[in-house]
Amino acid sequence: MARQKTAYVCNDCGADYTKWQGQCTACNAWNTLTEVRLASAKTSTNEARNVRFDGYAGGANQQAVVSLSEVALGEMPRFSSGAGELDRVLGGGLVPGSAVLMGGHPGAGKSTLLLQTMCYLAEQMPALYVTGEESLQQVAMRASRLGLPTGQLKMLSETSVETICETAQALKPKVMVIDSIQVMHMADVQSAPGSVSQVRESAAYLTRFAKQTGTVLFLVGHVTKDGSLAGPKVLEHMIDCSLQLEGSADSRFRTLRSHKNRFGAVNE
Repeated sequence: MARQKTAYVCNDCGADYTKWQGQCTACNAWNTLTEVRLASAKTSTNEARNVRFDGYAGGANQQAVVSLSEVALGEMPRFSSGAGELDRVLGGGLVPGSAVLMGGHPGAGKSTLLLQTMCYLAEQMPALYVTGEESLQQVAMRASRLGLPTGQLKMLSETSVETICETAQALKPKVMVIDSIQVMHMADVQSAPGSVSQVRESAAYLTRFAKQTGTVLFLVGHVTKDGSLAGPKVLEHMIDCSLQLEGSADSRFRTLRSHKNRFGAVNE
């Protein structure tokens, strides 16, 4: 029986190494490397590369070198989320195929904001809300308390990324919410949900699916005590927009900030 391969992944930046070392040379953090088991490769190197990068700009079939002035310019298609302030922070609305990461402290209102948005969008287009932390009954109770229209919104309680994408492939939603990315897992990744490798690979798989199908993808993310997003830093590089919902327990107001936006300004 072949010995299973292992790697060491930095918990802060997601860099991987073949052997353990005290300091991550990518981000200079100390004692952040964690051992993970690698899944055995089932395809050749070329096939694995194509699958890994399929859906990203770097995986496109266009290989010819062109002048920048020859690139065709077009208006970015957008549609409204139904929430004017959310549209403004996103740069004017939702872009098909975009991946949006929404972070915030527990109780900030991430799930509530997205549930309100999805109930509105479901009245106009197919929408899928995937909950991995709360039960369907808990989500239904919140929607009832807020008086939201729930007749058209499709719900799924699942944490397997492969199962979620298979379901979404059949339903063909225009908008999908994953709540949250920290509880998702993939069968080929030999580590616990919430680990660096699981979060990284799950987010990459879901982002590729969104770009291949033109689905707007919302990923709910946890934050650490210092307010930064939990998980590998590479997660913020994968997505198109990074939003943070802020608010204090003694205030009824919430502030939604944009820290990264490939389709608009980040000063909203």
